[in-house]
Amino acid sequence: MASGAKEIVLLDHGSGGRATHQLLREVFFKAFGRPPELLDAALLGELPGPLAFTTDSFVVSPLFFPGGDIGSLAVHGTANDLAMVGAEPLFFSCGVILEEGFPLADLRRVVHSMAEAAQALGIQIVCGDTKVVPRGKGDGLYLNTAGVGRLLHTPAPHPSRIRPGDRVLVSGPVGEHGLAVLAAREGLPLKGLSSDSAPVWPLVKSLLEVL
Repeated sequence: MASGAKEIVLLDHGSGGRATHQLLREVFFKAFGRPPELLDAALLGELPGPLAFTTDSFVVSPLFFPGGDIGSLAVHGTANDLAMVGAEPLFFSCGVILEEGFPLADLRRVVHSMAEAAQALGIQIVCGDTKVVPRGKGDGLYLNTAGVGRLLHTPAPHPSRIRPGDRVLVSGPVGEHGLAVLAAREGLPLKGLSSDSAPVWPLVKSLLEVL
């Protein structure tokens, strides 16, 4: 792997050969932990059902913004999708599309952020894939995360059961995340803006426990 100022993503890092395995060892396994076996699929064993499954892709720009980054956002977003059907997030996958020339320091920062966000929720990132597109064919870094969760309440929460008079709980100021990212991207002189990207599962779990 290149070092110093030249420590960047190369096309070889997406080839599946030695460079790919080096990238896995030095970036992803250091953050997520090395799986016991490097197989084509993660073996999850016996899972308590019923289960929920979701996937989401993230193309946010800039990658780092006040209050978060694309890494923590990916974990929070997928975990929150599961939470909205009353599912405890358990296992995630991580797909990464990198642009040739992307700084490895930034990749490490993103992956470390993902690992921290997952660890805080007890999520295991058990499989993934990395591809590299030629310079100019991407926007630095794209992420896809898929998640499996365990339903803690049946029937699962569903919009069809909303009735007039129900109270709506909002986890934070509406639009704060989008505005913080927009301000960072466009260089808008708006002070005090910070993304409210965060997992809502702890809040949802508390609500489910009293149902």
